[in-house]
Amino acid sequence: MVKLSFNSALAQKDAKKEEENSEVLIIPETKEQEDVVPLGQRRAWCWCMCFGLAFMLAGIVLGGAYLYKYFALQRGVYFCGIRYVEDEYSVSEPFEENPVAYHSFQERIQILEDDNVALINVPVPEFADSDPADIVHDFHRKLTAYLDLSLNKCYVIPLNTSIVMPPKNFLELLINIKAGTYLPQSYLIHEQMVVTDRIENVDQLGFFIYRLCHDKETYKLQHKPTTRGIQKREAENCRTILHFENKFAMKTTICEQ
Repeated sequence: MVKLSFNSALAQKDAKKEEENSEVLIIPETKEQEDVVPLGQRRAWCWCMCFGLAFMLAGIVLGGAYLYKYFALQRGVYFCGIRYVEDEYSVSEPFEENPVAYHSFQERIQILEDDNVALINVPVPEFADSDPADIVHDFHRKLTAYLDLSLNKCYVIPLNTSIVMPPKNFLELLINIKAGTYLPQSYLIHEQMVVTDRIENVDQLGFFIYRLCHDKETYKLQHKPTTRGIQKREAENCRTILHFENKFAMKTTICEQ
């Protein structure tokens, strides 16, 4: 019987050679293969980028608009007053033996020429029977809004352009009297209004009235024929606002029906 045997060194050499050959066949992953992104993911990423940029641009535009409104509301402010008498005939024909008794009050006025709007704040007068109020005359919307600061209620009525000066003309008037405190020899005009329907959507009344009346009870007004004589405020639920937006003083009485 013939016994066959293999050299152990030769066997180890052949095994090592096979291992080397097997290592050569292994192809490592390259960096380019690792960075490959599926096409669907790339498209989704691009859409996200587009939407993000669109939201950023919209935020910049809206933020710029609100900043413009904010800084616009900080300029062109005047604080002045007016002297008036109860009867305009006393101004035109004063008697030396009976000096005219003038009344006076002050208000804070802001004119926004670019928006064609006049903003008026009427504090409580020291020596007059009146209620504090904020007033907006919007010539673009053709509306006037009164905010009764005591009741925290808003009242809106069509703008009376025969009484209220356009903002540009009113600004010129304020500039002309800036050196003084009061307008000389003015008179008082009475107007009476009654409250009618409630307004639910003040956002349709423009930026400035919305800013004034947002989150407040808001009602429509209509004019009522004025009767001369003493207004009986105790007999009716009425509020009176002394203000001016022209060369004369206005006494606006707002009554609940």
